[in-house]
Amino acid sequence: MKKIQLIKNRISWLILVLFIALNFSCKKLIQIPVHNAAEISTEQVFADSASTISAVKGIYNNFQETSSGHVNLMNGLLGNVAGRSADELIYIGAGDEDRNAILVTNGDMETFWKNAYTNIYQMNSCLANIPSSKVISQPLKNQLLGEIKVVRAFYYFNLVNLFGGVPVVTTTDYHVTESLPRASVDSVYSLIISDLTGAQKMLTAAYPSPGAVPKARPNLYVADALLAKVYLYRQQWANAVTTAGLVINSGVYSMVNDLNGVFLDGSQEAIWQLPTTGSYVQTADAITYTPYASTIIPAYQIAPALNSAFETGDLRKTDWTGANTVTTAGSTMVYYYPHKYKNTSLAATPVEDFMFLRLAEQYLIRAEAEAHLNDMTDAIADLNVIRNPARVGLPTYTGPADQTSVLNAVMHERQVELFCEWGNRWYDLKRTGAIDAVLGAEKPGWQPYAAFFPIPQTEIQTNPFLKQNPGYH
Repeated sequence: MKKIQLIKNRISWLILVLFIALNFSCKKLIQIPVHNAAEISTEQVFADSASTISAVKGIYNNFQETSSGHVNLMNGLLGNVAGRSADELIYIGAGDEDRNAILVTNGDMETFWKNAYTNIYQMNSCLANIPSSKVISQPLKNQLLGEIKVVRAFYYFNLVNLFGGVPVVTTTDYHVTESLPRASVDSVYSLIISDLTGAQKMLTAAYPSPGAVPKARPNLYVADALLAKVYLYRQQWANAVTTAGLVINSGVYSMVNDLNGVFLDGSQEAIWQLPTTGSYVQTADAITYTPYASTIIPAYQIAPALNSAFETGDLRKTDWTGANTVTTAGSTMVYYYPHKYKNTSLAATPVEDFMFLRLAEQYLIRAEAEAHLNDMTDAIADLNVIRNPARVGLPTYTGPADQTSVLNAVMHERQVELFCEWGNRWYDLKRTGAIDAVLGAEKPGWQPYAAFFPIPQTEIQTNPFLKQNPGYH
């Protein structure tokens, strides 16, 4: 990994991170207390723990959109690229993602890979050095280590679902990382589960984030929520039911019936959400998808398959998509675009935060797992939490109670509930084995190998032990 090799020791990295943290501090995001002043002197705190605290801040700084509007893995790019690769989005400009003909030189793939592994390097450094600190209390150590494990698991979860097996990097020794081959999918998931179960033992139910966005840093239930999703993907149905239940039954979260309030700052549905990620906009999604005028064709449009998936009267189409009616050459067309995030200005109110994990997904995780366990009564009950008429304007599910019908109903709700969020649809099509049938019908020339993205050619040139995904040249 080219960028990783440039950082040859922990000292130089800490200097770099400290510079970044001081000059590009994460607005409202991370406010980690240095230490309990009753336990250790102020002089020791600032003399000995500043680099550690700055290093953790640096991890969260990497979530930010740059001042130039550049997006990365953690602030909007993944949902966009995966949405175009699946059957959610159409981009009217040039782009090989829509055609599922992604090149090994694709810039988005390089961004995913380099952004992830550069940040994982920083996480590994923190995980290696925080335990030996003599000036940070054990409770603070546990909190920092637990949340870093959650973040690392989140990165690897997306990497393995985008690329398949990827190198498992848990060290900062560049002599090791420069020649790591791709690990198996099972090995990647083993690290993810290990990180999350480890984080469960370190984190508490209380969120550690002071300030305006209290859910910016992971608590125990963030670890539970991500682990429930991992168990679902690994077809560990009983574990998925139990772990999603920990979040659902915690009493900390509740469904938001006003769909326009789901993504707002302080949403009761939010399990993990981050504040403003840029200098000029609140979320990358809002500025990317919302046309600058109502008279133009949106650059990113809701694809026909998603548009037709909404049932008549579904408020999610009304509230979470926008529509521009445009007349061109005497022909009038309505173009729909994603509109979950509406604030295109930094100063717009009410403030929106970027959602990582939310309660609705936990109900859908549990419903799907229950259906696989032939517990149709509970599966339908969880499904109907999502289809609450007061929430989405639809009747509750009263269809057949056989396993196939209920699973189809759950997947339908996932499609219209989680669209354009973190590649959920793209991942769902792959993990359920439906991708070839669905995209084969939607996209002329679809080839099964395109279910996994190509390893960036620059990374293979740098590390000859990396092998390309089949089908790419």
